[in-house]
Amino acid sequence: MDHVGIVVEDLAAAIAFFAELGMEVEGQTPVEGRWVDQVVGLDDVRVDIAMMRTPDGHGRIELARFHAPAAVDAGPPNAPANTLGIRNVMFAVDDIEEALARLRAHGAALVGEIAQYGESYRLCYVRGPAGIIVALAEPLG
Repeated sequence: MDHVGIVVEDLAAAIAFFAELGMEVEGQTPVEGRWVDQVVGLDDVRVDIAMMRTPDGHGRIELARFHAPAAVDAGPPNAPANTLGIRNVMFAVDDIEEALARLRAHGAALVGEIAQYGESYRLCYVRGPAGIIVALAEPLG
């Protein structure tokens, strides 16, 4: 897999949010032209893209802010975790409470509760930019 793409309304806020999870901006650029129209199947696309990578360099997220055509709302705001489609991206963290506190400073909200899965993980869902759900997993032991 190369990357996961996320369409956002506020690119700067999304970059700051994912930076709190240790991701770094790999590149940022405006994109437009016939080639992008052909790839995404839309006309007259103008979009700002930020590519962010995980600290280990193995995972990437592409954040996209569409100027034209305008982004389309895919469903109800703050869709629940059982909504069809891609619902979350999970990140391993060293300290789930500390990561949650950092993300809350960027407007994130806990979806449910922090729960423990056996002796393996402490887990939670956090709602982030554009209503996406980010899962946090703190390995135990």
